[in-house]
Amino acid sequence: MTNVDDSPARLRLDRALDHLSAVLRGMTAHEDEVQCDCHWGGEEELARLKAPDVELDPDLLRRTWTAPDWSDHGAVLRRVLPQLARALVGGRGEPVSGMAEVGASFARGRWQEWPAPQAAAVEEFLHAWWAHALTDPEPAVPVHGLLALCTEASATPGPWLAVWEGLDDEVADRHLAETAGHWEYDLLDDRLPWNGWRLDDEEAVRAELAAWLVRHVPARLRARDGHEELLHRVRLLGLTGPARWEDPHWPDRRS
Repeated sequence: MTNVDDSPARLRLDRALDHLSAVLRGMTAHEDEVQCDCHWGGEEELARLKAPDVELDPDLLRRTWTAPDWSDHGAVLRRVLPQLARALVGGRGEPVSGMAEVGASFARGRWQEWPAPQAAAVEEFLHAWWAHALTDPEPAVPVHGLLALCTEASATPGPWLAVWEGLDDEVADRHLAETAGHWEYDLLDDRLPWNGWRLDDEEAVRAELAAWLVRHVPARLRARDGHEELLHRVRLLGLTGPARWEDPHWPDRRS
């Protein structure tokens, strides 16, 4: 039997997807938009972007949102976003370079500068997707990947971390452990745990992520079994210099 997700978070996400589609219905790339026919695709494919509401095949959709050199990336993104959003929520089309690349495409399209109804629809979609992922035991996109996407799209991790912080939920705590475990290697080396695409200050974002984990992981995971070593790694994020790498729990990177 198929399990139907009728949680409030899922219903909110479905409404956000429907509203995004309604607000962006009829959008097209500019009539004079061009693209490289030897590296991107042909005139027939480009013409599909200039026709409203025509579904694109998955490969064309991917080539469209990943292309960095549209003359008006915002118009192109508005054209494909309803289909792209549903594909992403369904776990289809994750780029090889990670979900941060999707967020970079959002940022490149300057969605926050779109007309107010369109910008509000995009913002609600991102927030609804984030809220659902945090409480979904098996989200189609891992929470750490979605946080990278949302951070790149909005240029800050703050609002997304605030939502997570406000959840007293076992599933959200499990995602917290998975995210901390996924990121601790890079953060302990003072690196952003994904390839930064459009962030003005990667170091500030890295520092904010590390500080947030130091503040919130211990209290939320200490009561759960099996996280002793992870808790030590997170503790090390709050240290610098020799205090960090001479600690007995500093990971051995030789293996």
